[in-house]
Amino acid sequence: MLFWLIILGLMTYWLLQRGVAQITRTPVWLLWLVMMTPAFIWGTWIWIYDQKPIPAGLVIIPFIVCPCLYWFLVQWGRLPPPSPESDIATATKPILPLEKPSFPRPLDQQEEDILRSCFPWTVFPLHNIEYRLQAVICRGQLRSNPDRAYQTIRDNIQAKFSDRFLIAFQQDLQDKPFFALVPNPYKEKADNPLQSEPLTRPILAFCLFLITLFTTTAAGVEMANIPLDAWQDHPGLLLAGLPYSIALMGILGIHVSVHYLAVRRYQMQTTLPYFIPIPFWLGTLGAFIQMRSPFPHRQALFDISVVRVLAGLIMSLPLLIWGLSQSTVVPFDPKTSGFLNFESLNPSFSFLLTVLSKLILGAGLTSEHAIHLHPVAIAGYLGLMITAFNLIPIGQLDGGHIVHAMFGQKISLIIGQVARFLILILALIHSEFIILALLLFFFPLQDEPALNDVSELNNIRDVIGLSTLGLLLLLILPMPSVVAQWFNY
Repeated sequence: MLFWLIILGLMTYWLLQRGVAQITRTPVWLLWLVMMTPAFIWGTWIWIYDQKPIPAGLVIIPFIVCPCLYWFLVQWGRLPPPSPESDIATATKPILPLEKPSFPRPLDQQEEDILRSCFPWTVFPLHNIEYRLQAVICRGQLRSNPDRAYQTIRDNIQAKFSDRFLIAFQQDLQDKPFFALVPNPYKEKADNPLQSEPLTRPILAFCLFLITLFTTTAAGVEMANIPLDAWQDHPGLLLAGLPYSIALMGILGIHVSVHYLAVRRYQMQTTLPYFIPIPFWLGTLGAFIQMRSPFPHRQALFDISVVRVLAGLIMSLPLLIWGLSQSTVVPFDPKTSGFLNFESLNPSFSFLLTVLSKLILGAGLTSEHAIHLHPVAIAGYLGLMITAFNLIPIGQLDGGHIVHAMFGQKISLIIGQVARFLILILALIHSEFIILALLLFFFPLQDEPALNDVSELNNIRDVIGLSTLGLLLLLILPMPSVVAQWFNY
């Protein structure tokens, strides 16, 4: 619990420092304290009362009071609006139309006439041009297929203005489509290569891979119940940690590599995959890539997110199944058994995990038993949990990308808020999910829009998306009692 509080505290402070600290004078430490208060309250209860369920009032009241206090403190110290030159990086964020166009004109009259000629009347007849803080808003009427309209107008503007602007096709609050021309921040970096950091660092990526391979191997040795000083005196004992290390690195490697290839398929700029080593516990915090260009359209947003989820699942399931066959059944202990105890794992919190465990371990596994996981099973189980976490339909998680691509940004915000409260209700039933519920509260609901954020997905992708989100329910919802009786669990 202390470890998770430290990780949560560091992530919260980093998010506040990178985000809200830029718009308010309120001290970051005060905002951090307000946001972390629910975690401190719930963590203290769990530490004092062990497995005793947290009262509903103690969960709901901090969950409501602290966000309200946080919002008040942010507004109390809010800074005035930035100048037009302040932060060009915000150019790719959602652009909401304002009522008073009092900002400088980035186009002269001749350029504006050229811009008007880029909008064919058969595709998107232009009604008016509005100048905003960091964008030129072009409003009109959509008379063509959104894909054709975006491609036609984008090509026309690029032919006239080269790569001076990013062309975004979005919808306002009334669901009316509009085009937005924003200054291209990637052009400035290309024009000043000395001021931009390298996109790929192969030596750094390779070194992080080797370090993570070692830390996960060391973690695997500990999971094999070999004392730390033993393998330090006899390095050959490190071989005992390779099953866990290779399995976990394989899952993470496939997961991030497929993500990288999918991003490159759509010609988006991205860093190489980087692993994150830690010298304790699991040996790693995962792997990631950092995308340096916006999604071109909702189809790319969907494909990149779905393929990453499915790749991790396809790699995790066979390893989990084999690892479960090598695992053993142990007596269930109400005080220690849980979903984070690999020596006494209680699979009942997950329908899919319970079914797999029961099918593989047979009649020896009942509700009065837990599982002592084999190291390979631990790796597969972690891969499954990473998949479940990424599938939650909130913000920039894969699930958030999927619902955004399927339903649009406005509806995805509603789905994300509903998902937060459903996870909170689940945490009232299973106290182990309290940290997850609190962590999701800090995740922003808003996802970065694609350049073409109007064109919808085809029916095949909609079916795949709904099926993928259905997988989330199988991963995080417990087995119904009726099904448990069928399986004699």
